[in-house]
Amino acid sequence: MKITEIRTFLMHAGQPDPEKWASDGNSGNRTDLNKLSGYRNWLFVKVYTDAGITGIGECSGWPRVIETAVKDMSAILVGEDPTHIERLWQKMQIAMMGHGMLGTVGAGAMTGIDMALWDIKGKALGTPVWNLLGGKVRDKVRIYTHANSARIALSAKERGIMTIKCGGVSDPVRKVAMLREAVGDEMDIAIDLHGPPWMTPADAARLARALEPYNLLWIEDPIAPENLDGYRRIRDSAHVPLAAGERMATIFGERELIENDLVDVLQPDTGRAGGITQMKKIAAMAEAHHIMMAPHSGSLGPVAEYAALHLMASIPNALILERIEDDWPGRYETIVPHPKQENGWITVPDAPGLGCDIDEAFVARFPSEGNLMVPVTEKGQSYAAGTFREHVYTQTRLRRGVYFDASK
Repeated sequence: MKITEIRTFLMHAGQPDPEKWASDGNSGNRTDLNKLSGYRNWLFVKVYTDAGITGIGECSGWPRVIETAVKDMSAILVGEDPTHIERLWQKMQIAMMGHGMLGTVGAGAMTGIDMALWDIKGKALGTPVWNLLGGKVRDKVRIYTHANSARIALSAKERGIMTIKCGGVSDPVRKVAMLREAVGDEMDIAIDLHGPPWMTPADAARLARALEPYNLLWIEDPIAPENLDGYRRIRDSAHVPLAAGERMATIFGERELIENDLVDVLQPDTGRAGGITQMKKIAAMAEAHHIMMAPHSGSLGPVAEYAALHLMASIPNALILERIEDDWPGRYETIVPHPKQENGWITVPDAPGLGCDIDEAFVARFPSEGNLMVPVTEKGQSYAAGTFREHVYTQTRLRRGVYFDASK
């Protein structure tokens, strides 16, 4: 069996209602299938073979840019045997090495192709991808959803979802306090600080201490992703689990978080971490350090979710999978079939390969219109008063009492 062609399918995806997305940024209410705006794109990849078997994958990290990388990479893959997945991953890595260290763009391109190769191999052997990864540890995967209001949190609870995550760029302590009061102690709450470069390690440590009484499942990305030394400072100052890793890629990018025990929960992005090949290795590295896996998927489309289900079914240190339960309605039209979810769990698929495909006609209805914007708003008060238009990458927070005190 040989690879004959690689095609890309780029679409402009709508975004959930702000209450239903753990973000304090420019999310906006864009649920109308015919009136999309914003910056969220999904990029799908199909790998075709001379045996008539096609594999599906998904790329994330900067989809419009990654599409070019995938097309460039196809020249070194056409004619290769798609079942030799590790060798082809290494070939892609070597081919891209000359362009510099791999970031999420390079790894995102490799991810979609790698995912499609696993899909092909599973179909060729008539078995699900989780079986190729060592078999099942579990038949269903627990999920968490996003909630920025008491109303959405209680709605999730009524549907059996017992873990929520909120966004906390501008008002974290009061928001967590409000949610904890609404849902009680039996629900888990996490908060995503979105890796803010405007948050110093000192402020993040103070914030973590302020959040201790609310028994959080984790604090996610409390500081800028490259400030790894700052994670140690936070860990030494507060007793709250830390989570990070969505902005890193491959075992090489995630290595320091793991080997230096900087986090309790690792969150590699299923669409840009380097593929199922890398995710399995990352999970094993994390397991050796007693670190749990909770793959990032907040901006991802439905194919990457399928890949995450196969991974989470097959690894021992799977904690929980991110899922925006009330996503843009088009998500449910993009993929066939849609995953089966009940009472806060998703059933692991049993069909050969990944067990899904995209509706190409539906995807084609939504051509990309943009994939880049400033992620926070002036109204969101992420920056000090009067400084929003500076758009600086590093800033010390002013008006600190408002930020750290739930009573103000």
